[in-house]
Amino acid sequence: MDLPIDHFRLLGVSPAADAQTVLRTLQLRLDRPPAQAYTEETLQARADLLRSSAEMLSDGNRRPAYEAALTALGTAGEPMIAALELPSSKEAAGLLLLLEAGQPLECFNLARRNLQPPQAPALGSGREADLTQLAGQACLAAARDLEDRRHYQSAAQTLEDGLLLLQRMGQRPELRENMRQALEQMAPYRVLDLLSRDATAVKERQEGLALLEELVQRRGGLEGEADPNFTLTQFEAFFRQIRCFLTLQEQLDLFNRWSRQGSAAAELMASTVLTASGFAQRKPDRIAEARQRLLAADPAQHPTMLANLHLLLGDVGAARTCFEAGASPDLKAWAERQGQDDPLGQLCAWCREWLARDVLPGYRDLEAEPDLEAYFNDRDVRTWVEREDRRQGRSFTAPAAPAPVSPPQWLESPTKGDFSGFTAWAQATLNSPFGTPAASSRPSDASGDSPAATDPAAVKDDSWRSRFSWGGSAPLDRSEENDEEEDDLDEVALDWPLARWRDQLTNPWRNQGQGGWNRLLPWVVPAVAALGGLLLAIGWMRHRPKAPAVLAPALPTPVVQREPVQPPPPAVIQPAATEAASAPAPTPTSPQPSPLNTDQPSAAELRTLLDQWLATKRSVLGGAPMPSDLERLARPEPIARLASEQKRNAERGERQGIDVEVKSVRIQNQSPSRIALLAEMSYSDRRLSSDGKVLTRTAPSTLRNIYVFGRDGQTWRLVATQPAP
Repeated sequence: MDLPIDHFRLLGVSPAADAQTVLRTLQLRLDRPPAQAYTEETLQARADLLRSSAEMLSDGNRRPAYEAALTALGTAGEPMIAALELPSSKEAAGLLLLLEAGQPLECFNLARRNLQPPQAPALGSGREADLTQLAGQACLAAARDLEDRRHYQSAAQTLEDGLLLLQRMGQRPELRENMRQALEQMAPYRVLDLLSRDATAVKERQEGLALLEELVQRRGGLEGEADPNFTLTQFEAFFRQIRCFLTLQEQLDLFNRWSRQGSAAAELMASTVLTASGFAQRKPDRIAEARQRLLAADPAQHPTMLANLHLLLGDVGAARTCFEAGASPDLKAWAERQGQDDPLGQLCAWCREWLARDVLPGYRDLEAEPDLEAYFNDRDVRTWVEREDRRQGRSFTAPAAPAPVSPPQWLESPTKGDFSGFTAWAQATLNSPFGTPAASSRPSDASGDSPAATDPAAVKDDSWRSRFSWGGSAPLDRSEENDEEEDDLDEVALDWPLARWRDQLTNPWRNQGQGGWNRLLPWVVPAVAALGGLLLAIGWMRHRPKAPAVLAPALPTPVVQREPVQPPPPAVIQPAATEAASAPAPTPTSPQPSPLNTDQPSAAELRTLLDQWLATKRSVLGGAPMPSDLERLARPEPIARLASEQKRNAERGERQGIDVEVKSVRIQNQSPSRIALLAEMSYSDRRLSSDGKVLTRTAPSTLRNIYVFGRDGQTWRLVATQPAP
């Protein structure tokens, strides 16, 4: 047998080791035999092989020739490796030394080959026992090495081959049990490995889906906890991570199968997937199916979710009834701040927030914006809604709030208690598809204020109803006094549901009382005309409040526009103002942004683009005017948030001085249309009055943010930001 190893690695010495070192190493190896039980014949052969290598390496005449031969192998035209030729009587000892030298996969493959005909040893012989023991140990060690390198599927395949071999030999039950346990513990990683592969790898993805179903069945279903090696917390994090690798159809098929097995959580998630598909693909019939399934399950548990489904299907009356009956006081107060006396505007604001946070994220093949205007302007949607209006005799009235409507019988009953088990965190899975909650890394300017003290919807317990909005809790709407407590640098947090409420601040557009009806106007007018209400609609349109005359560039239509976050701005070159300063600091000038049009931008190019955006924010928030061509760097939503922050500072007679330095960047994920860049920055800021006096100051700190860039045509632009976990 040819053993793929040279004398240096077999003995465990460096090629530079002298003769004395070789002899000392030989004695150490002889004094430390393997702990596992091997026959005396194999142990003696092991000692003979070690002595043979030591004699050759300590011989001043033979060693130079051997080293020259090794060098020649390395410089040969064809790839060649060194090997030692062993007699069959010493093959078990050679494989044992190969395993000790850190080559378990080669050892396993050779041992498996020698246990098969025609090399198979006699049944019951010591050689058979030694080779079986070697195969089992090498298999486990090789799987650990592959797992450490994140080759989970290859590691699992090695374990399956070793388990099959030992079962055929009928020996080493303890090694077989260790292999089974290792396979079970590796199952989630295999699922992630297989499902994260390219969509063209159909066979591997199907195998991953089968493993996922097997994993869920072993747990006793989504709500079960029968697997002691996979706790609910671990399963929660695992399921949240793999969702973004599953397509809409794959998720719907899985949830439908689990729902038929009696899983309430799967039924809820299937309804959410149907809603995402129906909204993104403009198929109201799928949203109608989601509503029907939710009504058939337990509508009293999800009144605010039902309100959104009714609204998306054009049934405004039912939407208002569900919202008024099921929304919490905090959520109602938040909605009133979005639409004031416009009930429809309040419903639209809540529906848009729900779509953006709970419904549309978390699918491999779906990237959609919660644009209600585009949805209701779609011809198929209008046709479906008008048909339902005619069938049910519905009509739309003026925006004045009607008299309270008696809720249906299921809403009059007390709301049931919190979900338990998987159903509770199913809400978290849907709300948080990109990772686990990320704590803010920026210190608060106000001392002693905790999120629970300023946020009426802060987490009070572990129940799904208090943690997530589907139970009717209010989005975070910070008061004016806490505006300086903004977390992170800018934009929208992508991964944690409560963080999304930070961008729901007061927006004058939403408070004009006109947005929601404008969004539904394209299909309201035909319905009103069909029922003879055209004059009423015209009268309302004549007297409705006017929209603001000056709009930020490229902003979406008002009512469902997400309110801007007040970001701690990122870049500064402006010198720090002192307490005694009396004259205003010079207004910084905005840098000229330059577009990034590379097909596959490098980390350095993305860093340059990020530096331009941070420098622009520093300049604008320091008092400079908004650049007219800022759309070269960012999409409309980040620009709108920056414009709102600038306006808010101007209304207060304040400006901000910011010091930020990007220390390092690293590309985390990259595709032809989207790149996630991890940036580590040093950051501090101060809020200045109009005369340059420092009002508040933030101590220097280190921030880690993930910046998401999207490609629009040929140009890469900033899409959003989230704090890194």
